[in-house]
Amino acid sequence: MTDTKDIIEGCKKHNRLSQEKLYRQFYPALFALCKTFFKDEQDIISVLNNGMLRVFKNIEQFDPEKGTLFNWIYTIIRNAALTELRKIKDESEKMVYTDTLPDLISYNPFKEKEWDDIFELLERLPATTRAVCTLFYIEEFSIKEIVDLLDMKEGTVKWHLNESRNRLRHIFKAQIKAIDR
Repeated sequence: MTDTKDIIEGCKKHNRLSQEKLYRQFYPALFALCKTFFKDEQDIISVLNNGMLRVFKNIEQFDPEKGTLFNWIYTIIRNAALTELRKIKDESEKMVYTDTLPDLISYNPFKEKEWDDIFELLERLPATTRAVCTLFYIEEFSIKEIVDLLDMKEGTVKWHLNESRNRLRHIFKAQIKAIDR
C-alpha cells in the first residue's frame, strides 16, 4: 500500500493517479455508507462520486491533527448524501407523528443484525424514511440533529422513525412466519 501522506500530497497537486488510489482505498466503506441512504446503485455511486469530488476539491483543508483521513472523508460523503436527500421531496414528509420519544427509541430494529441484513432491510424503506432511520439507529444522531441535517420538522422525523419501525415489524413477522412453515 502506498503511503497515505504521499497520496494526500498527490491529491493536493491534482494528480489523477493519487486521486484514484484514494478513491479505491476507501470505496468499499463509503459505498456501504451511501447504501444505507439510497436503494438504487446509480444513486449510491452518484452521491459517492459527488462526495469524492468535494474531497478532492477541499483536500487542502484536511488536518491530520484533527482526526483521521477516513473520518474526514466519511463526514464529507455522509453530508453529500444528506444534501441529496434534502432534494428528495416525498409526500410522507408532510405527515406528522405525535407519539412520545421513548416509544421511538425503545425499539432498535437493527440491534443484533448483520450488515448484510441491515442493508436488505433498509432497501425496503422509502428514501426519506431510510435516511431518517439510518441517521437515528445506525449513525446515532439525535432527533434534533436529524431535524437540522434534513431540514425537517421534528414531528416529521418522528413520523419517519415510526414508519420505519412499523414497516420493519411487518417484515420481521413475515420472516418468522416463513421460518415456522
